[in-house]
Amino acid sequence: MIEHVYRRAAAARGVDAVVVATDDDRIASAVRSFGGIAAMTTAHRTGTDRIAQVAAGLPCELVLNLQGDEPLIEPETIEAVIAPLMSDPMLEMSTVCVAISDQSEYDDPNVVKVVKDRTGRALYFSRAPIPHFRGGPPEGFSRPFKHIGLYGYRRTFLLKFAMLAQTPLERTESLEQLRALEHGYRIQTVETRYDSIGVDTPEDLDRVRRQLMAEPART
Repeated sequence: MIEHVYRRAAAARGVDAVVVATDDDRIASAVRSFGGIAAMTTAHRTGTDRIAQVAAGLPCELVLNLQGDEPLIEPETIEAVIAPLMSDPMLEMSTVCVAISDQSEYDDPNVVKVVKDRTGRALYFSRAPIPHFRGGPPEGFSRPFKHIGLYGYRRTFLLKFAMLAQTPLERTESLEQLRALEHGYRIQTVETRYDSIGVDTPEDLDRVRRQLMAEPART
């Protein structure tokens, strides 16, 4: 699974290097076995904090955090997260979402939902089905959005983010991006047409295996 994520990330335009941050020797060994780069870290409370430890030693302006349980991530989705950071020098954090078409995903607490304002800024992320359609969807509303586990940061902001205290909503939902919102920072969301499956359960893994078997081989 890690190799699939690694190779898809490396295929994205604008990505200069891919590094797997881990505190597990087994993961590091697996990455190095296929020629990838792994950086060992100490134990951390969240993935973002782990990425920040590695980013502290990198001479770059932008850092992407792609979770290792997204083996179906498309390179175009990664490029979409980079784009707003490149076009807006004041933007500190970006992420990506896709319209939900399956009711089971909308109801699944393992699938994170996001609501955003008219400019694409995230208003809230939740494991609950949001927004709640009291009386049915209003006129002009399309579909709710699923959040995909991919973030872009300015390196300076990422290091600052890792120093922020964890927040009540972050701990309640177990969603680290809520730390940024609760501390008053904005997150720009970008809509993609490419869906992805985060592997949180054995059933998710089975779905991913079936989809990968049906896809043409990637080099």
